[in-house]
Amino acid sequence: MPRFSIVVPSHGVAGRLSLALDSVLAQSFGDFELIPVCDAPDAPAAHVVAGYAERDSRVAPVHSPPSAGLAGARNTGIRAANGTHLLFLDGDDILVPGALAALDARLTETGDVDILHFEHERTPWWEGEPTNPAAPLLPTSPPGAFSPDQVPQLTGVRLPAWSAAYRRAFLTEHRLAFPDGHFTDVGFCGLAAMRAERVAVLHSVVVRHLVRRQGNRLGLPGEHHLELLDQTALLLTRAARQDLPAARLVPLFEQLFAAVLKTAAHPTRLGDTGRAFFRRASLLYRDHRPAGHRAPGGSLGVQHRLLAKGSYTAFRALRVANRSATRAAERLPRPRGLRTRLLYARDLRRPLDENLAVYCAYWGRGYACSPAAIHAMARQLAPHIRSVFLVEPDAVDSLPEGIDHAVIGSRRYWSVLARAKYLVNNANFAEGVVKRPGSVHVQTQHGTPLKKMGVDQSTYPVVAAATGSFAKLLGRVDRWDYNISSNSHSTQMWERAFPGSYEQLEYGYPRNDVFHTATADDVARIRRELGVPEGRTAVLYAPTHRDHHTGFETGLDLEAFCEAAGEDVVVLLRAHYFYDRGRAQGSGRIIDVTAHRSSEDVCLAADALVTDYSSIMFDYANLDRPIVVYADDWEVYQETRGVYFDLLKAPPGPVTRTPEELARVFRDGSWAGPESTAARAEFRRRFCQFDDGYAAERVVRRVFLGRPPEAIPSVIPLARRVPAPAATLVRK
Repeated sequence: MPRFSIVVPSHGVAGRLSLALDSVLAQSFGDFELIPVCDAPDAPAAHVVAGYAERDSRVAPVHSPPSAGLAGARNTGIRAANGTHLLFLDGDDILVPGALAALDARLTETGDVDILHFEHERTPWWEGEPTNPAAPLLPTSPPGAFSPDQVPQLTGVRLPAWSAAYRRAFLTEHRLAFPDGHFTDVGFCGLAAMRAERVAVLHSVVVRHLVRRQGNRLGLPGEHHLELLDQTALLLTRAARQDLPAARLVPLFEQLFAAVLKTAAHPTRLGDTGRAFFRRASLLYRDHRPAGHRAPGGSLGVQHRLLAKGSYTAFRALRVANRSATRAAERLPRPRGLRTRLLYARDLRRPLDENLAVYCAYWGRGYACSPAAIHAMARQLAPHIRSVFLVEPDAVDSLPEGIDHAVIGSRRYWSVLARAKYLVNNANFAEGVVKRPGSVHVQTQHGTPLKKMGVDQSTYPVVAAATGSFAKLLGRVDRWDYNISSNSHSTQMWERAFPGSYEQLEYGYPRNDVFHTATADDVARIRRELGVPEGRTAVLYAPTHRDHHTGFETGLDLEAFCEAAGEDVVVLLRAHYFYDRGRAQGSGRIIDVTAHRSSEDVCLAADALVTDYSSIMFDYANLDRPIVVYADDWEVYQETRGVYFDLLKAPPGPVTRTPEELARVFRDGSWAGPESTAARAEFRRRFCQFDDGYAAERVVRRVFLGRPPEAIPSVIPLARRVPAPAATLVRK
C-alpha cells in the first residue's frame, strides 16, 4: 500500500498537465501512486498521460466523463486510490520540491491524523508576486495532533481541497465524497472538517497553485453561483444533524455567509439571478442562524442585518454605494486621424451587421492561408454572408478577381471592423479594434508550433524584445472566440502560449484542405506557373526566420547543393514570409518563389521538402512526400528561440547537419528511402491528426451557420485520406 495517492483531474488543462505530473514524479519521496483522471481514452489529456504511464508504473490513469465535473473526477480518483493518505492536485498546479517528504515527516510526528492541513502558494500564471493565502487561515495550533474543538475556526470551508492530505480510511468510513456541482471544495472540506476527530497542521508550502490568467471559473458570471447556496445548505443541515457544538457552528456559519455575501455584493457575477440568490440566502440565514449569534460590526454587519431581514433593495443600494467610483476603462478605439476615430466610435454604436464577415491574413499581405480558404468555402455554404478582405495598399493588385476588400487604415477598414459580426484572422487585428458583444472572432493560426509562441517567449530575451508588450498581446487574445487547431499538440501548446477563454476547434487547418483536393492537373499547372522544367525533381527549400538575424540568410549554397544532389534537381527557394517583398526570381536551377501568394501552391509543386525548423514541415507532411531536415544550427536555435519538443529525436525524415550530408541523402536516394518513409509516417500520425480536406467546411458550418458540435462532420482517419499526387508519381 503506497503512502500517498495523488489524484489529478485533467479536464481543460492538457497544455499544462505535464507540469503537474512532472512535479509529482520528480519528488524525492517515491512511495506514492499518481492517479490522473482523464475525460476519455481519446481525450487530449489522455494522450499526455499515456506516455507517463508507459514510463512509470506508479502512474495509473482513470477516466471520468466531463459531464461528471470536477467532483466526479475526484470521486473517481478516490475510488481508484490505494494509498494511506489522499492528496488532490489540480491539473495545472504543481507539488513543490520536497513536498511529499515534508508530509511524510509531519505524519510520522503526528500519527495518522484524519486531516493534515498545509499551506499553499498562489502564483500568477505569468508574472507577479506569489502569495500564501492559507497561512493566515491556519492558526497557531498544538505541535502535534489535536481535536477540531481546540481550533474551532478551522472549518475547512475557506481552504481548497488541495490544501490538505486526507486519511483514506477516514474518508471511506464516513463515506465522504465531493458533492456534485460548483463550489464542491466548500462542501467537501466542510464535511470532512466536521467529521474529523484528529487533525494537524504543517506550516509549510506543499502545493503551488498556478493562477489562471482568465481567473477562477467560480469567479465568472452565471447561474452556477446559486450552487454556493446548495453547498451552504448541505453543510448547515449536516451540522444541525450532527449537533455540532456552538463553538464550532458559529465560525462555520460566519465563514459560509461571508462567501455568500461577497457573491451577493459582486456587481457582475449574479446578473439577473441577484434577487433570487438574495432571497434564498436570506431564508437560509434565518433558518440556520445559531442561537444568540451577533452580527459583526461595520459594513459587513449591516449586510448581515439586511440579509436577515430579506431587504434586497437596501442591500443593492449599499452595494452601489460601496462600489468604487471608477470602473475599469474600456479600451478606446485608436485609429489615426480625429475624423476616422469619430466615425469608428459612431459605427461601434450602430447595430452589428449579422451578415458581414471580415478577413485578414498575415497582417494584410493578401488573399492567403486559412482565412482565404474559409472565405472561399463560406461563399459556397453561406452565400448570404458578405465578405471583405483587409489588405495593405501594395497587396490590392494581387487579390483574385471579385474579392471585395478594404485597405488597412482606411475609413472603410474601420467601418467594416466596427460593424462585422464575424472577424477571421491568422494573426491578430490591430490594437485599437474593439471586441463588440455579439461579434465572433476566429483565430486560424498559421502553423503548428515547434518554436515557442505567445507568452512562452517571455524567457527568451531576443524574441521577447521583438514581441513587445505581452500584456497587449493577451489583450488581443481576449478577443478570440474560437481558435483553430490541426493536432492535439497544437491544442495543448496554444492553451499554454495564448491563455484565454476561447473555444478550441480541432478541425484542421483550412489552408491545408487543398492538399487533399488538388488533382494531378492542378499540380502540373502550378509547376508550369512557377517555371519548374518538365521532368525535373523540384526540392522546396523553406528555412524559417531566425530572431537573432537581421535579414534573410539561406544558410546553404543552393547552387552547390544542386550540383551535388543530381542533374535533375531544381530548388524552389521560399524564404520566410517576413522577406516576401520581392518578385519571384529564377536563376538557373534556383527558382525563387518567396513572393508567390500561396505557400500551398508551392508545396503542391514540390517533390520533396528541405527545411530547418519551419512549421511548413507540418503542413507539407499532409502530402506524404519526402521531408529532409537541415539542422545546421539546432543548438543555437534552441537557445535563442526555444522549442516545444526535440525535432531531431522525432523528425519527419532524414536529419542532416552539414551541406555534405544533405547532398549525400539525395545522391544515395535515402531522402525517399524506407527509413524516411517510416519516420514520416510517425510524424504524420502525430501532426496531421485533423487535416483531412474538410477543415474549412467544419469552420463554416460551426461558426457561420451555427451548427452544434455534434452536427459537424467528423475527421476522416489518416489511413483513408488520399493526398494530392506528386509530379514524380504522375510521371511514373
